[in-house]
Amino acid sequence: MVAFASVADRAAIEAHTPWPPADFPATSWQMVQRAADQFGARRGVTFQLLSDPRARAETLTWSQVRDKVGQTANLLRSLGVSEGDTVALLLPNCTEMVLSYFAAQTAGIVCPINPLLEPEQIASILRETGAKVLVTLKSMPSSDVAQKAALALVLAPEVETVLEVDLARYLPFFKRIIAGFMRPKLDVQHQAKVVDFTRAIAAQPVDPVFEVGTHDRVASYFHTGGTTGLPKVAQQRFSGITYNAWVGAHVLFTERDVMMCPLPLFHVFGSVVVLGMATASGAELVLPTPAGYRGKGVFDNFWKLIARYRATFLITVPTAISALMQRPVDADISSLKLAISGSAALPVELYKRFEDAAGLTICEGYGMTEATCLVAVNPPNGPKKIGSVGIAVPHTKIRVIDPVTQFPCAVGEVGEICVQSPGVFPGHTYTEDARNADLFYPGADGQPLWLRTGDLGKLDADGYIFITGRSKDLIIRGGHNIDPAEIEEALAAHPEVAFVGAVGQPDPHAGELPCAYVELVRDATITPTELTAFARKHIAERAAVPRHIEVLDELPKTAVGKIFKPALRKLAIQRVLDEAFKHAGLAATVALVEEDRKRGLVTYIARGDGFDEDAFRALMGRYALVWDWAPAS
Repeated sequence: MVAFASVADRAAIEAHTPWPPADFPATSWQMVQRAADQFGARRGVTFQLLSDPRARAETLTWSQVRDKVGQTANLLRSLGVSEGDTVALLLPNCTEMVLSYFAAQTAGIVCPINPLLEPEQIASILRETGAKVLVTLKSMPSSDVAQKAALALVLAPEVETVLEVDLARYLPFFKRIIAGFMRPKLDVQHQAKVVDFTRAIAAQPVDPVFEVGTHDRVASYFHTGGTTGLPKVAQQRFSGITYNAWVGAHVLFTERDVMMCPLPLFHVFGSVVVLGMATASGAELVLPTPAGYRGKGVFDNFWKLIARYRATFLITVPTAISALMQRPVDADISSLKLAISGSAALPVELYKRFEDAAGLTICEGYGMTEATCLVAVNPPNGPKKIGSVGIAVPHTKIRVIDPVTQFPCAVGEVGEICVQSPGVFPGHTYTEDARNADLFYPGADGQPLWLRTGDLGKLDADGYIFITGRSKDLIIRGGHNIDPAEIEEALAAHPEVAFVGAVGQPDPHAGELPCAYVELVRDATITPTELTAFARKHIAERAAVPRHIEVLDELPKTAVGKIFKPALRKLAIQRVLDEAFKHAGLAATVALVEEDRKRGLVTYIARGDGFDEDAFRALMGRYALVWDWAPAS
């Protein structure tokens, strides 16, 4: 591991080790093989089903990981999976997820899918990627994954084989027997052949019986887990996957580290970054419960879990930090060196609360699925600027570009953050060609294309990047652009506020007005009226003061902790229109606000008795919204 404290250090690393480095694996299988060769007897991957810090856990050494990945890859090849075929993983965190992730890339192409999606969305991804095999859970009490998988398979009949993972095997003997009796029965039948994962890989040899390719190719499909609505499928090559791992092994982790990772492995942050970096560096990866941070009792037991494994690095996201700050630090966490936070910008006040309570520095980073994840990080050995996601990692270039002129912005000017890196697949980022059309800005004089991240931000004089919002999240009030980050940062400074999501609500005069949805810390009592007064005092721009503030029990979030703004926009549209209908005396209500792939956000209207269509159309003509009639019930 080398020092990475500044832009100068980054330049020195790039000069000393050009990309790709001659001595680093070119594929995921080579990376797993290298981990076994260099760190074979060391603890590699640890998983525990339950959150109790005394619960039983399963640990595989790096040699055991290598052998079981080889067995799983052989199984996939025996099922007809070749380099161009897709293996979908509909799994929570578990040992089998790790094995399947690497094995699917070795035999074909891996496609992790979020189990929280609806069956129709899962089926859409299976069809889009042409999945041949699906690895998923066997029916289990308190889990609907198997049921969702069965429903999705009916809609995706091209899937030939299902490999079932039985989480009951992690339970003590008597609990395993009870779980067997309590298994829910699936009420749908699909056409795919069902195979038991554990028994099937046990029958395979540990060394690949096929020639494993060493060339660069598409190795993974990840659907986006961001905040912009319908999932899109991005494709990544081995060169991007191993690049992320190389960064971690080069500047962050060693084989002496233990990484506590309650993030989902179906997301690039958990798999490509954290799992990849652990494999490349030989660090131990600890996965607490299948649902990670969402697991029952995880937050209440979290600091004790840190103490149990003597974790040195905490991998986290802002929503998890907020939840942890509502609980006392009740264990010895002196082993921790650093907390690494990603997926969303960390509010300054939350950063300070965490440092005060845990005595631990947070190292914020930045990445995106479309760039095979890692883009920037606050240098672990150098200054960490609060509110910044750090500087570009070695061999990554960041440029802030004016979306109108397409010229680079000056230092301190806000524009769209754009990226060049080994993780960017120019022109082929998404599986759907049409989605790649406007995703890049051209490079000058034949230089590589710049990937448009969709994030607004600025670079300071030291090369640190500050994210100010999403280009699609801008609230446009009468032609005036309002950055929602200004609202969110102001309200998040209140000690009783955990999270804020600011969006534009429709307005017949201004087009949009700012509104904010707030999640409070536990036992908070502040009211929307008091929050509005606080906003007026702390938001400098009068036009940005929210017209409406609403407190929700919990803000809608993606699986990796980002505020899911499409859901907030839907709430705002429904509230504003229902109030307008009531005020106008119209017998109409908003039945549904739904994302349509071709039409965007569509509002569906239900009509009641005495409905006045002329008056209704006159009212709706004042709003810049796409609407349609709700189907008759």
